[in-house]
Amino acid sequence: MNSNVLAYSQPREASPLALNLRTFSEVNYGDDQSAFAGIVGQSSGLRNVLQLVETVAATNATVLLLGETGTGKELIARAIHERSPRRKQSFVTCNCAAIPSSLFECEIFGHERGAFTGAHVQRAGRLELADRGTLFLDEVGDLPLELQPKLLRLLQERTYERVGSARTRNVDVRLVAATNRSLEEMMSENQFRSDLYFRLSVFPIRVPPLRDRRQDIPLLVHHFTKKYSRQMGKQIDIVPDAILHELMSRYWPGNIRELQNVIERSVILTEGDVLRLEPGTLVPAIQESTPTTACGQKEEIEAVLRETRGRISGQDGAAVRLGLPASTLESRIRTLKINKHQFR
Repeated sequence: MNSNVLAYSQPREASPLALNLRTFSEVNYGDDQSAFAGIVGQSSGLRNVLQLVETVAATNATVLLLGETGTGKELIARAIHERSPRRKQSFVTCNCAAIPSSLFECEIFGHERGAFTGAHVQRAGRLELADRGTLFLDEVGDLPLELQPKLLRLLQERTYERVGSARTRNVDVRLVAATNRSLEEMMSENQFRSDLYFRLSVFPIRVPPLRDRRQDIPLLVHHFTKKYSRQMGKQIDIVPDAILHELMSRYWPGNIRELQNVIERSVILTEGDVLRLEPGTLVPAIQESTPTTACGQKEEIEAVLRETRGRISGQDGAAVRLGLPASTLESRIRTLKINKHQFR
């Protein structure tokens, strides 16, 4: 069998699953050179998102991508850039949750030499690097409250100053922001400025979770199996129906990123041409496919939140104690409808 083709054992009766697999090459939205690179699927939810991308890409409007962690918001942001007149310019990313608040202003706006201790050279910020292109602010809900007025000013006036400089600079940049948090809820708690929210949400796009686009799972399994088989020099030609149905039945709180990790592990463990799903590949902590399991996980998270007094992030936060990224824990808290503020 050709190593570039991934075949599947077929069910005895025709099904949408079999149809999806046969038409994979027609519904993968692109290869590495495509404006939709890496976006795989044919579900109505995904099609609706890409139609909105087509609509807004040609404009300079600010876009706010909403959705749970792991749903592919950065891929959508890149698609907006690649479909826009700015496609030949830079696409610069900044994860607001990964940068300490004390360094955030320097990362975005840059700094002058001598602006602070250790600033031995002048440095351009990510905003300057994205001039005439697109700046993608991921996890914008984690932007410190004291820095939000500076982002608001940028959106309103398209001007900024480097740290340590009084010179006002103009910038031509298209901003795409993303968050897995409820900015409306944060506004009600005075954690996010309402004026900034309204400037960011000129054109909101909600990216659906994987559980709402289950028909895309076989296509994603196909895509990731080919990808990791190629990287590891393996030839995996068959994905049994039992595995596909097992994967399609899962809740996937970590969404596409979680599925990707499961397939990568499975490819590593597979010997031969039939993909194997080893026991333990689907970690119990991320299985939420039944009400009983969800109830147990809710109790576990609430117990840890009670111990941390509702604190999510930081060394003493609930995320560390549960062994999860803070963004993943926030997503599960919303899914399980836990009121984290009652523990403060």
